[in-house]
Amino acid sequence: MGYRILETEDIPAYLRERGHWDGTDEPEVREVSDGNMNRVFLASSADGTRSLAVKQALPWVRVAGPSWPMNPDRADAEARAYEQIAKVAPDKIPAVHGYDPENYALVMEDMSDLEVLRTLLNEGASYGPRTSARVGELVAQLSFATSDFGMPSAERKALVAASVSPELCKITEDVVLSEPYVEHEHNHWHEGVDDLARAFRADAVLRTEVADLRHRFMTSAQALLHGDLHTGSIMVGEREGAHVVRVFDPEFSFVGPIGFDLGLYWANALVSEERARALGGPTDHADQLRLSWEAFEGEFRRLWPTRVDAFFDDAYLDRFLGRVWTESLGYAGTEIIRRIIGFAHLTDLTTLPDPVPASRRALLLGRELIVRRAELSSPDAVREVVASPL
Repeated sequence: MGYRILETEDIPAYLRERGHWDGTDEPEVREVSDGNMNRVFLASSADGTRSLAVKQALPWVRVAGPSWPMNPDRADAEARAYEQIAKVAPDKIPAVHGYDPENYALVMEDMSDLEVLRTLLNEGASYGPRTSARVGELVAQLSFATSDFGMPSAERKALVAASVSPELCKITEDVVLSEPYVEHEHNHWHEGVDDLARAFRADAVLRTEVADLRHRFMTSAQALLHGDLHTGSIMVGEREGAHVVRVFDPEFSFVGPIGFDLGLYWANALVSEERARALGGPTDHADQLRLSWEAFEGEFRRLWPTRVDAFFDDAYLDRFLGRVWTESLGYAGTEIIRRIIGFAHLTDLTTLPDPVPASRRALLLGRELIVRRAELSSPDAVREVVASPL
């Protein structure tokens, strides 16, 4: 039949055809698309006892239309990532009921009873119990299992080959790791940070350090990554009296440097810290860096005795984790900067009554994390920089 773009009225028949909806009742369907890349539908029974989500990758960027084409096979990468994560951390992702590679569509658990973490933080809420710890654990579980420590060599080579994603990696290489430091049509910023945007483009030291991080991103095939791990791709809430954390949207997934996932999460936590500071609210957001790192390191060390190659000893583990920490800080810095003077900005800052002071502080913090990443050897050291006047 071939690829077809699904519309709201297509979903009931589509779910029946795929064996995801039985019985005589007709599901009620509504579109809830919110991101830049895909369409998402929710189908629920009239009595509210059953519900499913359908997510389809479009052949273009949703907010731009056909003028910005995008290969929908990114959904293949998302399905592969969910498959790998389900093996090691099924409680931290939505349940996937099926993937349709012909239409690049996933049928998944309906998470509409949960809230997007960024939305909650922007409303003044806290991260909730163990949110950051569970994110750190997830990164450790996925990265260990898909690294040379946790996966036999032949399987690893197959995973690396299957997970190559040239188009989406090129987006990250450009939008995150080069464009903000050059003149580019994608870049835009508030006029109140114009001097910093110019200064960053002229900063040879900063540019060289970003080039180093960019090259690591392009060449370091350490483990399977989520690839876009920020507070907008995490949902949280309560179910049956328990705190629930679900990480979703791993369509940028590929095999790369572990520190990239951690860095993206840290960047978003540090930006939310600047928002809270600007609004005079609680400023515990930067503590999420420590909480997620301690959980990541603890889980990685817990898994270490199960490594498939014992030639890598405990002393090497210490060295390896030290490198992951340092690279994570650098990637956090690049994510902060691109979210203020690059292509896609954060509502954490743009919805402030006056976004300039927080944006300036965040930009300067991002630079510090990049150029001083080798000397900032602990969460406490980072916390001191966050608390400094900058």
